[in-house]
Amino acid sequence: MALIGGGGQAFIGRVHATAGTLDNRAELVAGALSSNPDKARAAAASFGIAADRAYGSWRELLDRESELPADRRVDFVSIATPNYTHYEIAREALQAGFHVVCDKPLTTRLEDAESLARVVRETGRVLALTHNYSGYPMVRQARAMIAAGEIGTVRAVRASYLQGWLWGWQPDPDAPRGAWKSDPEKSGPGGSLGDIGTHAYQLIRYVTQLAPRDLSCQLRTFRDGWTLDDYGQVTLRFTDNAIGSISFSQATHGHLNDLSIEVDGTTGSLFWRQESPNELVLRRFNQATQTLERAPGASYMNDAGRFACRLPGGHPEAFFEAFANVYVAAFDAMLAEGEAARQNPLAVFPTVDDGVEGVRFIEQCVASHQADGAWRAMNS
Repeated sequence: MALIGGGGQAFIGRVHATAGTLDNRAELVAGALSSNPDKARAAAASFGIAADRAYGSWRELLDRESELPADRRVDFVSIATPNYTHYEIAREALQAGFHVVCDKPLTTRLEDAESLARVVRETGRVLALTHNYSGYPMVRQARAMIAAGEIGTVRAVRASYLQGWLWGWQPDPDAPRGAWKSDPEKSGPGGSLGDIGTHAYQLIRYVTQLAPRDLSCQLRTFRDGWTLDDYGQVTLRFTDNAIGSISFSQATHGHLNDLSIEVDGTTGSLFWRQESPNELVLRRFNQATQTLERAPGASYMNDAGRFACRLPGGHPEAFFEAFANVYVAAFDAMLAEGEAARQNPLAVFPTVDDGVEGVRFIEQCVASHQADGAWRAMNS
């Protein structure tokens, strides 16, 4: 494993380093941890990276690693850099023969995302996108229950991702982390939309497997001095007449990482919340509410939920483990080298195609908002 970005006070780089190595299937051996060459090399020791593989830039990393014998060079790179850099780094890494694990959103422009999808197909390399909430055991449990018809036909779905950290934000272009998120040139056209709205959208798509037809969106900026949206609402229509809604905010007082999803079916409903990740609530008309706890030995757990567990019931599993489940599934695909028969069908992960759809979601939401909520097609 090589890590690009994520040094200094960055949050997500440490997450990648922990999740990627959690199951001892990968070892972090190289890195280019900052856009500043001196900082990049200085940060390497704190990640356990030897000085001779601490690179000053991502280009140096790709060039130098490519020169190493096949049994010594890294197999994949993890990209934990600002949004606007994802396309170039991922493209060059894929063309150099490396697999890629990339933060979302995949790119800041749809044409770049579609270009990356073509590169993935041309090179035969794996590109995994870290929509890590799809890695939670009870999210995978819910997906399998819905696919098996356990709540009937899905009629509606609601997802919400609420944060409040922007009320503590102070304008500072030299902030130690995250200053680029307020810059449209670096973050892309969506603020909270791209940062957390895409997570809510991907969670809907992953859990229900509904195909989106079109959407209508309204965006707002409530925090003084913030350039991009910090609040938004999206209405979705799916191809089989189901409907959906998404609310996202980074300016809602008192909320930390409050992501939730509720799915309404013809015979029941399911509810999951990221801040109580080991519980899945099942409701049926005129019956007692059931709370299914993450317990791999329980009879109500399905194979998909059980496969995503590492610990016995009662021992909480959360963010790092869910993130690591994305890595584990990506590793299986990397080793399979395109042989689907060698991939565990329970080990699914967000691919480059999910990344393309996520960028399309952002662009269509922005276009809808600019047209006062006009419906925009998602399946074109």
